[in-house]
Amino acid sequence: MNFTRLFEMQKALDAHIEHSRGLKSENLLERKILAFHVEAGELANETRCFKFWSSKAPSSRSVILEEYVDGIHFLLSIGIELGFDDEAAYAFPEPAEEKGEDLVKRFITVTEALEEVRRHKSKNAYKQLFESCTALGSALGFSGNDVEQAYLEKNEVNYERQRKGY
Repeated sequence: MNFTRLFEMQKALDAHIEHSRGLKSENLLERKILAFHVEAGELANETRCFKFWSSKAPSSRSVILEEYVDGIHFLLSIGIELGFDDEAAYAFPEPAEEKGEDLVKRFITVTEALEEVRRHKSKNAYKQLFESCTALGSALGFSGNDVEQAYLEKNEVNYERQRKGY
């Protein structure tokens, strides 16, 4: 998985959005953090891992992957905003599908790590967020290749949405 490439692509998308929306001079970090929280919630909703009261099955793998990649866009964007996009050391673990309570703990770890980034804005906090997010992807059964391909596809969709005034 080539995170350097994804950071570069995200940087270009962010610049496009900021330019077209007149946001160049604004600090968007808080909004990006909130957006990441929302995307994590949407992802959890699709996995249904916390819905102990329901017997309905999780959404399809493709829907869950798309939601996961929506979060990856904001994970990368936050790293760019903080200046932590130069790391070649970021890696994606091997898939290790988890269910139920273990998955719930993964989501909680991601949200806790995101709050640490919000509070401290440190490289260490961001690295913890990155690792917890990629561990969640692995726990969902995704490979780095799955995520990279889905990111490339969603990045195109995001540009198309911007062209159409989304």
